[in-house]
Amino acid sequence: RVVMNGHTFWLEPALDDATRIRGLGGRESIPADEGMLFVFPRPMQLSFVMRDCLTDIDIAFLDPAGRVVAVHEMKTEPPQRPDESAQDYELRLKQYPSRYASQIVVEVAPGTLRRLNVKPGDLVQLDAEGLKKRVR
Repeated sequence: RVVMNGHTFWLEPALDDATRIRGLGGRESIPADEGMLFVFPRPMQLSFVMRDCLTDIDIAFLDPAGRVVAVHEMKTEPPQRPDESAQDYELRLKQYPSRYASQIVVEVAPGTLRRLNVKPGDLVQLDAEGLKKRVR
């Protein structure tokens, strides 16, 4: 359970490398009150891409205490072409950076963060300490 600017979300946790890499890739839509919550072992500057994503995604990078440090509206990318190597595909994907050290990342349906006026400095309500204990 995560609360952003008064709105409650039920987010799927991504607590290990395999789940974090897969993310929301392959999904055609994200329900309005759902999404994914990525938790990393330690705070660091992060960068996400839209690998194998079939829908736009809003993303908020949070510091270890749950304060927003960056938000982006990530746009769907063309899929990997048959003649394109995995490395070339990865290199052409737009990078969405955290800008500052981040340990928790929220991904929700497109347009959500703008609608809720989520911006850097906002505090997101979540059990950050409990989530960090479960990360692998």
